[in-house]
Amino acid sequence: MDTILGRVFVYGGKGALGSTCVSKFKSKNWWVGCIDMKANDQADANVIVKTDSNWQEQEADILQQVTNILKENKVDAIICVAGGWAGGNASSKEFVKNSDLMWKQSVWSSTIAASIAAQHLKEGGFLSLTGAKAALAETPGMIGYGMAKAAVHQLAKSLAAKDSGLPKDSLVVSILPITLDTPMNRKWMPKADTSKWTPLEFVAE
Repeated sequence: MDTILGRVFVYGGKGALGSTCVSKFKSKNWWVGCIDMKANDQADANVIVKTDSNWQEQEADILQQVTNILKENKVDAIICVAGGWAGGNASSKEFVKNSDLMWKQSVWSSTIAASIAAQHLKEGGFLSLTGAKAALAETPGMIGYGMAKAAVHQLAKSLAAKDSGLPKDSLVVSILPITLDTPMNRKWMPKADTSKWTPLEFVAE
């Protein structure tokens, strides 16, 4: 264990981008913990998210699992790449349902990642959340998505400010992807110009 260069938790570490991040850190001799609904076999430890729990229950359960895994150790970074996409305007039958899903996927995960950071991040550590460039403006065709990602941007700004409760000298960032080149995006947008999409390897790097 003496050879590890650092410790990181990847929240959403079983998804397309998360798996790429886990692989990248493992290739650089980092200890990697994965937080997701399913285990990532490449990770050194896995925290399983119970999707039938409410927000507070999910936070308490995840924090307990993280504490049990880390014991006295602190992590250098927490990378939250959990999330998803759903469309729909206010007249859509799925409007509130999709908004609820977007909130759970993006805001719950980002907030719980911040809770983990407050307790387990080293001083001078790094917390990365996943926003969206689209949410810097109005998103009438995907209101729930835009609303949730805008909340993530607000959370990142607040966490980066003084007295946010994070360890001293923490760096907090929110990445603002446009379209990531994932298998699911290729499936749902078969006719799109993928040459303008961002490769997952680029984000992980």
